[in-house]
Amino acid sequence: MTTSGTTSFNLDIEELIQEAYERIGIDGSRSGYQLRSARRSINLLLSEWDNRGVHLWKVKKATVNLVLGQAEYNYAADPTNFPNDINDVLEAYVRNNTVTTAPVDISLTKIDRSAYAALPNKLSQGTPSQYYVQRTYSPSIFLYQTAGANYSNATNPSNFQVIFYYLARIEDAGTYTNTPDVVFRFLPSLTSGLAYYLAVKHAPEKIEQLRMLYEDDLQRALTEDSQRTSLYISPKSYFGEGM
Repeated sequence: MTTSGTTSFNLDIEELIQEAYERIGIDGSRSGYQLRSARRSINLLLSEWDNRGVHLWKVKKATVNLVLGQAEYNYAADPTNFPNDINDVLEAYVRNNTVTTAPVDISLTKIDRSAYAALPNKLSQGTPSQYYVQRTYSPSIFLYQTAGANYSNATNPSNFQVIFYYLARIEDAGTYTNTPDVVFRFLPSLTSGLAYYLAVKHAPEKIEQLRMLYEDDLQRALTEDSQRTSLYISPKSYFGEGM
């Protein structure tokens, strides 16, 4: 049996739009306003996916040097190291690199706005142990405590760092020759989702049918897009009366 030997199938934005239009019963190449309208729907759909939880292919890692007494870290303060595509921060820790062969990491506890607001002295210096994410248009991370003299070094800034895993925003569709910023397992749900969005505009009689197909495709992709860890089963002992 001869197979292709390739696993590179993908769709560019124009092909995605054509496939979605065909699903709502509109054949042929689209142009002008219909293309622009469909691309806008793709961007709205991808924005809606940012509300659907953690997408593993968009989890990234960032490293920022700690600064003595600095509570807030963001892109404006450090455009070289702090990312500008943050949707949310998942985990964070501070690292002591003074011994390069044996760096020491300390996990940080994520707190909410109310807990951070209740801290009496937000500029207190020491070893950071908590962080709060201000999820504005351009998010910031606030550390508590701020890095003290024992956890910062102006001469060698990389000796002490905050490292965090964050959920990045899904990129816009962009030009029609681009490929969408999704992994292959989400192509079916992206296509069915766009068909559903276009049905709202052009084929209202198909809205419910395409919505159900979209939600089914998306749920399968979200289920598959999860971390798998080892499962350990421990036997449970039962003792009779008098034991």
